[in-house]
Amino acid sequence: MNQALVDGMWTYLKAGLAMDVDALDRLYDPEFQNVRVDQAGRTITLTKDQFMARFRALREQGQKIGESVEDVTFPATTDIGDQAAIMMRRVQGGEPVLYTFIWRMADGRPTTILRELTFDRDVSYLLRLTH
Repeated sequence: MNQALVDGMWTYLKAGLAMDVDALDRLYDPEFQNVRVDQAGRTITLTKDQFMARFRALREQGQKIGESVEDVTFPATTDIGDQAAIMMRRVQGGEPVLYTFIWRMADGRPTTILRELTFDRDVSYLLRLTH
């Protein structure tokens, strides 16, 4: 288990809970993409600009993206040269949700999040928002 990667994820999750969009903007790589697939096989890819616009809109409306990260676990990490992947598991609506984050690495430390790969129950609401 790459502890530096786990620590980087906690930094990211805490920034998300605090709706610290400046910190999130620094953590997301300029080439960041969020790739989501749902149970029906629908797929959507969100860019950093789309992701950050959503965070800013939520913050301006006084909303948050979550209340707690107490249920978060990190089952596995793997190093891939100048990148590394970490799997994250959490429970939302009573169901486990799995994520894989790909981080850029420098000197053994995570720098920015390059990809977030998410398996969701339903991405139709995101498809409606982006089309």
